[in-house]
Amino acid sequence: LFKQEQGNRNNKMVKLTLASLSLAVIVGTTSAFTPVVTLPSASLTKLNAEDTRRSFFGQIAGSAAAISAASTFAFPIEPALAFGGKVNKINARLASYGLPQMGEIASGYTALLEVWGKGKNRNPLLVNFAYPIDWVVTLPSQDINGEDGTIQAGEYARGDTATFYVSDEAGKVENINEQPKAFFEKILIKSISQKGDNMYQNFKVTKIVPKTAEYKGQQYMVCDFKYQLLTGAGFEIDRIGVAAVTSAGGATQVLWSASTALRYKKTEIQLRSIVDSFRCYADGLDLSMEKVVEVVNEY
Repeated sequence: LFKQEQGNRNNKMVKLTLASLSLAVIVGTTSAFTPVVTLPSASLTKLNAEDTRRSFFGQIAGSAAAISAASTFAFPIEPALAFGGKVNKINARLASYGLPQMGEIASGYTALLEVWGKGKNRNPLLVNFAYPIDWVVTLPSQDINGEDGTIQAGEYARGDTATFYVSDEAGKVENINEQPKAFFEKILIKSISQKGDNMYQNFKVTKIVPKTAEYKGQQYMVCDFKYQLLTGAGFEIDRIGVAAVTSAGGATQVLWSASTALRYKKTEIQLRSIVDSFRCYADGLDLSMEKVVEVVNEY
């Protein structure tokens, strides 16, 4: 009898210990994740769509994985439904200027419509193109001296980028598609070397293809090119890219997109899609309302 009572007591202690551990794991997991990320209400609604015991535990596991993944990123990822709304807003803005609207955006892409030249030191341009949804966008900065920097999107960790460049030196070019290859080599070299003249070597334009866009027959020359990037550590990285060159307002503009040669087979379609979607507008538009207003403190 004594042994049986002692065995029963041990079984109860084991059950109590297991229950305590389970509770500790649940509480610990909840408290660990709660301050990091708050799930949007739409996500919670979807998680509670199927109220069965089996789906409940599956949904809880999925939520934990989603929270863990979200905490890895330093930048927010837009919900998929937001992309359609964003493109609609961009098309409405384009229509307000009397400009052609963007066509259907391919799956996995979103759109950008930004003004380059909001500062007092630049003439404004309306820049529009599509880019992959997981790329990060950077825009020019503004201060009391004017505007600095450019419009760029990229997956920088892998070296995939799309960069906007304006050449005031080239000025207005009426028939961009009639220019020789040497013209495009010169302006593309300026484009890729915005940070310095000694960061590249063996630059070459391998192909040029003219095209005419919808708005006022504006011309764009699509250029394939390659070069070697020189890193600060002394390495040489082969890069391949594609660019579109046009002339709007009083200058010549470029959107060039490139990746490493090792990745180009995978990224070529992506880079060409970005460049093909590029549009730059200035002629016939009043963009004065887009300028940054400088407030002078009189006191």
